[in-house]
Amino acid sequence: MSSSIVVLLVIVALIIIYAAASFFTIEQQTIGVVERFGKFLRLASPGLHMRIPLIDKVAARMSLQVLQVEQQIETKTKDNVFVSFETAIQYRVDAQRVKEAHYLLNDPQSQMEAFTSDVVRSKLPVLDLDSAYADVEGMALAIEKTLRERMEPYGYTIVKALVLNINPATEVKEAMNRINASRRNQEAAIAQGEADKILVVKRAEAEAESKKLQGEGVAAQRRAIIDGLRDSVAKFATETGVNPQEAMQLVTLTGYTDMLRDVAASSKTNTIMLPPTPSGVSDLLSALKANGSDSEGTHGK
Repeated sequence: MSSSIVVLLVIVALIIIYAAASFFTIEQQTIGVVERFGKFLRLASPGLHMRIPLIDKVAARMSLQVLQVEQQIETKTKDNVFVSFETAIQYRVDAQRVKEAHYLLNDPQSQMEAFTSDVVRSKLPVLDLDSAYADVEGMALAIEKTLRERMEPYGYTIVKALVLNINPATEVKEAMNRINASRRNQEAAIAQGEADKILVVKRAEAEAESKKLQGEGVAAQRRAIIDGLRDSVAKFATETGVNPQEAMQLVTLTGYTDMLRDVAASSKTNTIMLPPTPSGVSDLLSALKANGSDSEGTHGK
């Protein structure tokens, strides 16, 4: 192979390499920063581009996607409780200010972490632990507002600032759980007491109503008995010519014997002693008559 052919092949290879180096691509959702001799030249949008090899270079590829930086900040609250404050900052590069985002900040994540720590350590120490939990949204908005104001001049847009968690020490968590449990037990006891009170009142009202109805029933029963006895005695005296007093004594004796029969029939009753002879029954009737006479005499007086 002659030297001229070798030179020609070398020239062709250099041309191919030069041509290949003259083209570059930029991915979707990415902006390329092109420099010439170390000086900013232009921005390259997604797609195929040309450059002068060895003169122009792609200094950076800036992603336009939303990124997130998470951070844990150790600080204490107003009531001297040390907590771990966890945050997440969602941000992206402003497509219109890619140049500032690349050249003005060397480490944007560290810058955002510093601004976030400044906000948390200035606001959380003036709140007690309960207020810090209650004002999580306010803390997130304060962080978001501060970062937007500070990062916008550098070409970064803050999408959202989130407070992921507030973690006190384990002992503090256990104490808070015990306090909450005691408070809930107290509320449950009060509620149970009110329920028991209502039941007692309702039960007393029901019992009073029941006794009232029972009394009315007994009174009605007694009126019916008196009316029945009066009608029976009057009818018996009219039909038989018996003295009403004697008829009443007979009715009283019948009721007395009926009562003895009912008592004897009860399963909880012991032996009942009755007069074994007819004279005993006569004595009982005589006693009833005597009692009736005494009652009449007393009423007459």
